[in-house]
Formats: sequence, structure tokens, C-alpha cells
Amino acid sequence: MKGFRNCNVYVYNKGIVNCSLGFEDGIIKYIGDDQNMITEPIEIAKNAVILPGFIDQHVHGAAGSDAMDGTKEALKTIANSLATEGTTSFLATTMTQSKSNINNALTAVKDYIASSPEDGARLLGVHLEGPFISEKHVGAQPIEYLDNPSKETFLSYQKASGDNIKIVSLAPESEGADQLIELLSSLGVVASVGHSDAGVECIENAIKFGLKSVTHTFNAQRGVHHREIGVAGSALLFDDLYAEAICDTIHLSIPAIKLLIKNKPHDKVILITDAMRAKNLSDGISELGGQKVIVKNGEARLENGALAGSVLRMNDAIKNLVTKCGIDFISAVDFATVNPAKNLGIFDKTGSIEVGKFADFAVLDNDFKVISSIRGGKVVFSIN
Repeated sequence: MKGFRNCNVYVYNKGIVNCSLGFEDGIIKYIGDDQNMITEPIEIAKNAVILPGFIDQHVHGAAGSDAMDGTKEALKTIANSLATEGTTSFLATTMTQSKSNINNALTAVKDYIASSPEDGARLLGVHLEGPFISEKHVGAQPIEYLDNPSKETFLSYQKASGDNIKIVSLAPESEGADQLIELLSSLGVVASVGHSDAGVECIENAIKFGLKSVTHTFNAQRGVHHREIGVAGSALLFDDLYAEAICDTIHLSIPAIKLLIKNKPHDKVILITDAMRAKNLSDGISELGGQKVIVKNGEARLENGALAGSVLRMNDAIKNLVTKCGIDFISAVDFATVNPAKNLGIFDKTGSIEVGKFADFAVLDNDFKVISSIRGGKVVFSIN
């Protein structure tokens, strides 16, 4: 059996333990002390730790490619780039654009998944971010393509994707939102409030229809006021809502990150990168939805100064939580593995290291640098 002998492994519900870890046919088969079970050992540094592969449920692009490019080649580039940061599963995230451009992107995802690629991170499906969002909090999304939430429009998008849309970010205060949220909930698709000016009563009502999460909490949404706590305050108030967080210390200050984690149940915080095509490239001029983006010192901004996604790597997000925010290592890892897997309804298959689950691993050194990434038992990235 292929695997690791006598290594530091984050075993679910046990913490980091020294053990052997074996897998066959892409599935974890053995976790224990018998080194002889591992007949094809993979050698790693003594200071390395084996973690579940990271899951990025909100990422637009990387390495010069974007999900909105609408090609299988772009998705392959993104998948391979994400593997360099320990991410083994992701949702290709779209943005507000014309229906034809969105459909092109969704069709590419359908075709890419159907081709069953084995390299790079596993493409789980789509996070549809827009066009069902608020003009007041449009962020870096092109305002001319905004649309009211519509069951019919969503179903046409879902058909184009091959039923691969897993999350829809929307503004629940918009006309038609309740009906769409109810439909999404019935289909097992995560309805997430994002780019929204909703107040707490609207959020509470949307939860009754099936609202499940908050998109990039604190960003592009109605903030907290002592007479109206808005979307951001609702994220803190309602324990049942998952809360995405871009922990690059740019989109969220360190105190904001601490506030969020202090006020959410451990199992409801989800790390995302919300990265765009400039991730893993040098500083310079990039593009998002046809808009010029200037990338400098780890920040991606439109010419008007608005943040335009991030260039954050998932392993760096975990590092930021531990080294800058004082969050314990296991919790930080859970936010990038266990929690998104549970949110997406795939925790029976991935998100933790347990016998019977996918052999998806991120191997990190003691400085949070990714040594290798393994997806389905196959090495999809290695520094060697």
C-alpha cells in the first residue's frame, strides 16, 4: 500500500498524531502504528505535517486564467496553480456578466468535469457570484449586467453547467429572492447572501427560506450599525449561517478577523481566497470582468481603488490566522477543510483524514510552505 510511514498527520477528532497513513485506489485505507502496512512509502521531511487537502469554495482564477475565460484550458491552469498552495478541491467562481458569457463559463465547467482530469485540484463545480446582487454593493462586478433573482434564469444556468452549480451568492432583499432561495435549498444548492444591502429582518426571513451562508463576510455588504446590524452583523448573530472570510489582512483587518472567529461557532467559519487571475503572478496590470486591475504589494484593485478580489494563497491564509491573529493551527486548518466540506455536503468524501475518504492531502513544512499536494492518491504538486 502506498502512503506515509511514521509521520505527523492531522487525524480528524484526534489532532496531530505520529502514525502511518496508507491509501489505495485514491481512498484512505489505513491510519495506525504499523509501518509495515505501507509497502510503497512516500518520503517527506521530518518537520512536515500531513493535512487534509484544502477546499476553496470561492476562487475566480490564478496564474493568468479566470473561470470567466470560458475554456477548459483556463480551468486546467487554475486547477494546477491551486494545487501549489495545498488546495485539492475548488469551486470555479463566476461573476456578474452577460448571460452569454456566464453560460460559456458554465459550459466549460461542465465539459471540464466530464473529462475527468487527474491533474491539479479537483473541480467540484461552480460558485455563481452574481448577477443576482445589489447595485449598492456591486464591488468589482460590472453594474450593467445586474439582474433580479429568478428561478427561471437560475435553472437555465444550472442546465448549462450540467447541474454543477453548488453555491449562489445573491442579495436577499431583491425581488424574487425568497423564491430562488427556496428553490436552491430544495435542490441542495447553497444560497449565500453577498453583495447585499439587506437588513437583519430580511436576513432572518431569508434563513426561513433556506439561506445558508454569508459571502466574503464584511466585504461588499451592509455593515454593522447599532440600530441596524445589516448583513455583517447578521453573520455574527445567526449561528446557523456559515461565514466566508478572506484572511489576507487586506480585505479584513486583523481585529475584524478576530471578531468574526470569536463570534462564530467553530464549525461555521470558512476560509476562501476569492483570488483572481493575478494570483501566483508578479505584480502588474491584470484584468477582472473586462476591468483593468492593478496588482501591487499583494493587493488587487480597480483604477477607482476598489478591491478586485485577492491574490491570496490558501496556505498563507492559514498562516495569517496562526501567526497574526493567534488562532490555533487545528482550527485554522478546519476552516479550510472540514467546514467547507460540510457546507457543500461532501464531508462524507473529503475534508478530513479518515479511513474511507479521498486521499486528498496538503503536506506543509513548519513555515506553512506547501511541500506537496496529493489529490485522490496522486501527487499533483511537489517542490521536488
